[in-house]
Amino acid sequence: MRLILDPHFDFYPWFGPIGLMSGLILLAVHPLIWLVATWLDPAYDSYGLWVAMLAGGLLLWSATSPVERINAQQRRLGLGLLGMTATLRLLGQWLGINTLGAAALAVDVYAIGLLLNLDRRGRSLAPGWLAVLFAFALPIERILQRGFGFVLQQLSATGACAALQIGSAPVLCDGIQLQWQGQTVLVDLPCSGTRGLLLLLLLFVALAALTRPTLRYAGFGALIALAAATLGNSLRIVALAAGLVHREALGGVDVLAEPWHSTIGLLTLSFSALPILLWARTGHRNTIPEPPFIAASASRLVSVKPFTGLAFLIACAGIIALPPQPLDIAHSLPTPDLPAYLAAFIGQPGLLTAQEQAYFTRYGGGAARSAYGPYGLLVVSTTAPLRHLHSPEECLAGAGHTVRYLGQTGGPMPSAIYHSIDPHGRGWRIAVSFVSERGELTTHVAEAVWRWLQAPGTTWRMIQRIAPWEASAIATETFDSAAWRALDLPLPSSQPQRQSQPQPLPVKL
Repeated sequence: MRLILDPHFDFYPWFGPIGLMSGLILLAVHPLIWLVATWLDPAYDSYGLWVAMLAGGLLLWSATSPVERINAQQRRLGLGLLGMTATLRLLGQWLGINTLGAAALAVDVYAIGLLLNLDRRGRSLAPGWLAVLFAFALPIERILQRGFGFVLQQLSATGACAALQIGSAPVLCDGIQLQWQGQTVLVDLPCSGTRGLLLLLLLFVALAALTRPTLRYAGFGALIALAAATLGNSLRIVALAAGLVHREALGGVDVLAEPWHSTIGLLTLSFSALPILLWARTGHRNTIPEPPFIAASASRLVSVKPFTGLAFLIACAGIIALPPQPLDIAHSLPTPDLPAYLAAFIGQPGLLTAQEQAYFTRYGGGAARSAYGPYGLLVVSTTAPLRHLHSPEECLAGAGHTVRYLGQTGGPMPSAIYHSIDPHGRGWRIAVSFVSERGELTTHVAEAVWRWLQAPGTTWRMIQRIAPWEASAIATETFDSAAWRALDLPLPSSQPQRQSQPQPLPVKL
């Protein structure tokens, strides 16, 4: 079979569209690779792949239906948005913020939806809402948990306290700690309801893309989704607290164990979704005014002058070659000094990995680790906790560990406790605390970030203690107390607090 080319075919008009598409592909490659890596990295625990598949499926479902007319103004807007994404990626490349470059992909989806006239097809979709739907493929949960998890935790505890006060039994509410019918419940940070909130917002956005509501009715639906998520999470906490108090009446069922814990979460999430489904069923569809139109031919979908396409391609090549200059680099800090010995063990300084060394060289801050017999100590210092601080679930899961959050301890050494199983099958107890130079102490990154935002420039330290899982509680607490004292951390009690003393029972996801 021979390929016969038309000698009269004019390639010149195609130079512009080809340059435009080549530039867009060039800009999208790096953010897309980073985004796909977050979907596959267990440290992110992301469901972004499924969201991207949903958004892509909806786009194909609409784009394969016939188009009746093409809006010329909408087409120009789509081309303008593609130019704007180049600016966003310029900022993302310059500031070294991968999330910003990946967020531009959502704008690309909106622009493509406008160019394909998805809102004027037989199976119509709202391009704007489709772009918002794709934005949920980004690691939004991690961003929301780190930036606003502490606030959501307070709201969840307040809502649960208000719900429990409806009954006849007295409730004592002290921040995130609730005392009800002799049971002390600590609304831990995982119970902030971040994932439930995002799932309900995802449902709202998907329904909005299909129903194309008016702006006013969409705002009403967003308020319904936010209220349903807040009330639903408070209801989940109340159900868990009631299950703890009335455990014997339920036949000894442990509501914090699986499958009961997840079942309660799914039931309250389904209950919270009902108002959103009702909103979509009674929605007010957005009527599209008759626009200026042109013939619906493929050759008119994208019309770009050759010089414009070539200039765009050159600009895109310059953007990806721009060296990053991140703004959230921590101040130059000396490497933390670790004690020469702890308890009965002499310290054996450990080396940072090549990746860790390169990271702290590029973004500032400092870190040091040391081994003390079977125990380990890691200290990270930074003035940019958004960049440097993280939970063991992120770094250890990425290194092949199976990490499970157990809750937090109170007393003089408040810590978040994790159980980690390394690739060789050995178990470890990970205790993490975050301390600021102003004496603030917390067990979660989200609260550290929240307090840092109120006083930017404050130095924060992550104090991570590692102990064999089989080590006795007394030996582990002795090591923790020795590390606490050697690092000059606040310790109001002169004696280590034993785990046998009552601790608030965390209600966790």
